[in-house]
Amino acid sequence: MHWIILIIGGLFEVGFTFCLGKAKEATGMSSYLWIAGFFISLTVSMYLLYRATLVLPMGTAYAVWTGIGAVGTVLMGILFFKEPADFWRLFFITTLVASIVGLKFVSN
Repeated sequence: MHWIILIIGGLFEVGFTFCLGKAKEATGMSSYLWIAGFFISLTVSMYLLYRATLVLPMGTAYAVWTGIGAVGTVLMGILFFKEPADFWRLFFITTLVASIVGLKFVSN
C-alpha cells in the first residue's frame, strides 16, 4: 500500500511541474489558476511522500519519488511542451526507469 501511495505522490510531482509549465505560458486569471494547481499538487505530493516514508526507507522512497517526477516531467515536456525526444534523452530516461524498478526490488 505504501508503494502505491508513493507512486501517486510521484504523479502529483509531475502534476505540479506540469502546472508550473502551463502557468509560464498562461496570462491573466488562467495563470493564477495554474499556480493554484501547482500549490495543490505540491501539497498533495509532499504529504503522500511523508506518508510513504512512515514505512518505506527514506532514501529509497525519495529516490523513487523524484525518479517518477523526473521521468514524468520529461515525458510531459516531450508531449505537451514540444521538447526534443532524441535517442539519448529517451535512452537515459529508460535507464532511470530501470533504476527506479531496481530500487523497488532491493527494498524491503
